[in-house]
Amino acid sequence: MAKKLRKQDMDQALLNALYQVEDEWRQLQYYAQKSIEPSQNGEREVLLARSKYMMLLKEARIRHVKATRF
Repeated sequence: MAKKLRKQDMDQALLNALYQVEDEWRQLQYYAQKSIEPSQNGEREVLLARSKYMMLLKEARIRHVKATRF
């Protein structure tokens, strides 16, 4: 029998993914801003990371997950 996942564990996994994707997005955004001529591939990566972040943020809002990051 599979282990039943608790809501708290799933919420924590969602927050961890949200923080990781946010860091990735902000880092890519920083490199794109500092670049003299950002490539189309680089711009695409920034947009993809932003889309992932927004999707996870929307899921967190739906699940009413709240946390403060220290």
